[in-house]
Order: sequence, then C-alpha cells, then structure tokens
Amino acid sequence: MVKIHPTAIVSPKAELDDEVEIAAYSIVEDEVQIGRGTTVGPHVQICQFTQIGQECQIYFGCSIGNPSKDLKHGGWRSYAKIGDRNTLREYVSISRATGEDDATLIGDDNLLMNWVNIAHDATVGNQTIMANFATLGGHVVVEDYARLGGHAALHPFVRIGKCAMVGACSKFVKDIPPFMLADGHPARIRGLNLIGRQTASNHPMAQFDPETVRLLKKSFPILFRKNVPLKQAIQTVRQEIPTNVEVDYLLNFLETSERGIAL
Repeated sequence: MVKIHPTAIVSPKAELDDEVEIAAYSIVEDEVQIGRGTTVGPHVQICQFTQIGQECQIYFGCSIGNPSKDLKHGGWRSYAKIGDRNTLREYVSISRATGEDDATLIGDDNLLMNWVNIAHDATVGNQTIMANFATLGGHVVVEDYARLGGHAALHPFVRIGKCAMVGACSKFVKDIPPFMLADGHPARIRGLNLIGRQTASNHPMAQFDPETVRLLKKSFPILFRKNVPLKQAIQTVRQEIPTNVEVDYLLNFLETSERGIAL
C-alpha cells in the first residue's frame, strides 16, 4: 500500500508502486515514476520526468530531477533515471539531462551524502560513495565502486574510473584512471588505491588475486612515473606485462580519455 502524508502534494499523473512512502510537505510532479519500497522523506521535490527505482531512501530536502542548468536547455522532455537501493542523504540535488530525451543516469546501490550535487547528463555507476558536498559537473562519468571525498569538485566531462578513490577538497580537471588514488588542487594520481583493497572486504580490489595486484603494481610506474609520453608508456605495458583483464581495462580507459589524465 502506498502511504502519502496529508501535507504532501503528489500529481495524479505520477506512478507510485506498492509500499512507496511520501513524507510531509514533499512534492511529486507529473510523470514521475517511483519503484516499490522507496521512501521519500519530508520537504523533498521530485521533478517532472524523474524515474526512481526500488527500495531507495531519499532524505530531507533533496531536489531530484530538477531542470538542467545548462543554458541550452529549452524546457523540453529530458530525464533523471535513478536505479535501485540508492541512499540520497539530506539536500542532494540531481539535475535532468540537457538534450531532448537524454538522461542523467544513476545506477544501483549508491550512497550520496549530504549536499552532493550531480549536474545534467552525468553518469554514475553502481556502489559508489560520495561524501558531503561532492560536486559533479555536467557530463561527468563516475564508474562503479569509485569513492569521492567531501567537497571534491569535478569539472564537466571528467571521468573517474572504477574503484578509484579521490581526496576531499580536491579539484579534478582531468580523468582519474581506474584503481587509482588521487588528490590535490588540481588533483594528481598519487598511487594505486590499495586503501580500498585493505579496508573493505567487499570492495572489488579486495577480491583481486595476487597476480592481478602484482601486474597493476608493475604497470603503475611505467604508466605514471617514467616521464615518457603516455602513448609510449601504454605500448610498453602491452609489450612487457602479461595480458590481464584489469590491466587491459586500465589501458583502455587511458586510450579513450578525451580530457587527458591527471598525471
């Protein structure tokens, strides 16, 4: 059964699955879809064309699916699509995409802490954690299992690779590759994210076999500490390091970077 507080305003054109709860003074606009078991706290605004999955928890003061702040946005239909089991703490803001029928995408099982801001056309993977005031510019990509420190600021179009950890109060103007630890103003790669491997048994890097860890450690100085052009360093790794799924993923990320790598 759906539970809606008497002071909440829910459009008759919104679609709410079973066991959805809408708390006091929240607003759910036209053509919103909310999946089974999701709870919406007080004073939340869920804007038009937003889609939210199952068993999400949305806390006080969040603004979800607000119109794109890109000046090119003409008020047409665009989306914010949020997956299952996400936790959005107080005052999180997520904007819809800019282009007609485009979408800002949030995957599953993410934790977005207080005041996290996700701008238009961003893509967030699964099981990420973003601490208070982390800010994603438009078109930013944050891959699975990434960790963002508080007040981390990501320039539009930056990519953060899977399992990367980025430091609090850092400024990111270039891409951070998978499995890396980055920090600074502007941010630079500081090393492999061995913290994730050491501190969380369910972190994917904690599941890497010793050979994968050895190959990543061997690849790191060739790619990021030899003071040679990155293209040449990638070729060296492909020639000298045995084929490995995670190393290949890292190299493919480097080769497809458009903003450059934060060396």
